[in-house]
Amino acid sequence: MSVTDHPAATDPTSSVGAQSRTVMVGDIKTHYHEAGSGAPVLLLHGSGPGVSAWANWKRTIDPIGQEYRVLAPDILGFGYTSRPEGTVYGPASWLAHVIGFLDALGIEKTHIIGNSLGARIALGVALEHPQRLDKLILMGSGALRTGTTPALAVTRNYQPTLEEMGTVLRGFAYDPSVVTDELVEERYRASVEPGAFEAYRQMFHDAAHSGSDTKLDAADLADVRAKTLIVHGYDDKIIPYEVSVRTLSAIDDAQLHIFRKCGHWAQLEFADEFNTLARRFFRRTDHESDAGKA
Repeated sequence: MSVTDHPAATDPTSSVGAQSRTVMVGDIKTHYHEAGSGAPVLLLHGSGPGVSAWANWKRTIDPIGQEYRVLAPDILGFGYTSRPEGTVYGPASWLAHVIGFLDALGIEKTHIIGNSLGARIALGVALEHPQRLDKLILMGSGALRTGTTPALAVTRNYQPTLEEMGTVLRGFAYDPSVVTDELVEERYRASVEPGAFEAYRQMFHDAAHSGSDTKLDAADLADVRAKTLIVHGYDDKIIPYEVSVRTLSAIDDAQLHIFRKCGHWAQLEFADEFNTLARRFFRRTDHESDAGKA
């Protein structure tokens, strides 16, 4: 294991000492962020162009790390994790990478927060490796979606220009002020890192890969046994909130929280509220009182 020095991957203001690290998962050099101590919480990011663990979770890692050991990897094909030649992208390889990541760090069981694609991978853990999962938070999950929204189609058909990146990101947020010039530039530059755009196109447009094959049936979710918190933005243009309502009906031990005036990025648009919600949800598993804690 080694500490990296990628300037965009560290938070110099972090009060829990967030670190940018790498670990080998088989032949995959896996980049991740770690902060805090205690029971582990695994953060799994979404699949937009130029995404990384840091892009999705920069406002989550430190607050959750105040009480837990936070681990936020760049999932295979994304961010600063390596892309070995011959990789086939899809739910199976993403799930194998995440389980391998936990194995590499010696983590037997963890809470998981999954955003969008990350929620689908988290459901894979719940269904195929239930012994590895404690509590589950699904945010903007599209596992039960019935079609592709126009905003999601724009995301999947991204071509690497600053203008197109701005169009894509504005589809994710309810509040346009969230999509700053700096964010557009950051995500655009990440999307043109060596191999990044090629991998993104393969995932969703190459028949040899199955990046779009992420749907599940409600009957599948009936087998989820983990206590589950479902979070969605009411104004989500990528995945309609009604998908999470169906998910609530499918998972036996679940609750649903919907944020009004919120798009696909609850963890960014309602960061403080989301972090408080997540900590309280996890804390109940630890048999701690919510009294006096935020």
